[in-house]
Amino acid sequence: MLGGFLALLSAATFALETVATRRGVVTASVVQALAVNVPLGVPIFFLFAAGFGALGIIAAFPAETIVSLAAAGVLHFIWGRYCNYRAAKAMGAILVAPVQQSSLLVTLALAIWILGERLTALRIVGIVCVVLGPALTYERGHGRASAATAAAPTKGGGRGMFQPNYAEGYLFALLSASGYGVSPVLVRLALEHRQLQASLAAGLISYSAAALALALILLLPGQWRHVRSLHPGAAKLFAISGVCVCFAQMLRYMAFVLAPVSVVTPIQRLSLVFRLYLSRLVNPQHEVFGGRIVAATAVSLFGALALSVSTEIVQAVLLLPDWAKVALNWRWP
Repeated sequence: MLGGFLALLSAATFALETVATRRGVVTASVVQALAVNVPLGVPIFFLFAAGFGALGIIAAFPAETIVSLAAAGVLHFIWGRYCNYRAAKAMGAILVAPVQQSSLLVTLALAIWILGERLTALRIVGIVCVVLGPALTYERGHGRASAATAAAPTKGGGRGMFQPNYAEGYLFALLSASGYGVSPVLVRLALEHRQLQASLAAGLISYSAAALALALILLLPGQWRHVRSLHPGAAKLFAISGVCVCFAQMLRYMAFVLAPVSVVTPIQRLSLVFRLYLSRLVNPQHEVFGGRIVAATAVSLFGALALSVSTEIVQAVLLLPDWAKVALNWRWP
């Protein structure tokens, strides 16, 4: 039960981080966002790891575990996050959300290949919904915002309309899904059968590796000067998002230790619901809303749940006829 509660808190915090970052990248660049929120994770995880006596666990980790966690950090916090922010900047966090559920397809493929998991009828339904969800967000004209967005007042007293860039948004949303899809498998391989404190040590390793990779990127000509030109207002939003995502990741790592992936992953998908309502509250002028977006979010959320929930849980909760049980228990390979 504690693992599920931590996963729920993680989902809500992830949504808050997404909304804050979306507001920040309206006036700032993605590299500036990463330069603020990635390094924040290192001291926060260090303080918690030291407070809970987890620093010594790092020395006990085998080399392959450290490499796995470091790779997960770079893939998730640098590659996945960069592409995620680029996608959100291009077409808004609400439109990005259904597309990013394709990360579960990457995770599922790797789980079948590496972890020996199997494809089920429920997961096939999930794949169809995850693929269908993003298609529902597309509108002819490529730039037509909803009436609600068009009616949102601007600071100058007029009416503002956010025009999404579908091509760039879809591309980077799919690229972010690759990083977000691989990292859970690497984390699970590293943390399986370990204690709760190990999740704090793991998070510190992942964030440290990501911060080191970011430092190398900022050594490129002009990058550091560009970061220093960040506006204080955007910097504050990125700092908020950095703290939020750090605690969200911490709760996520803890949840993976305490509860099965089949429990943690579907609960975390509720972040889509939190994101929808928080975006309406905080970023009404910088998102696309409407019935199609809500439907796409609902379909992709259902697909994510179908991909994540085990058939045993479904049979325990629902009273199904025999033919449905036979279909539900189909496995491949």
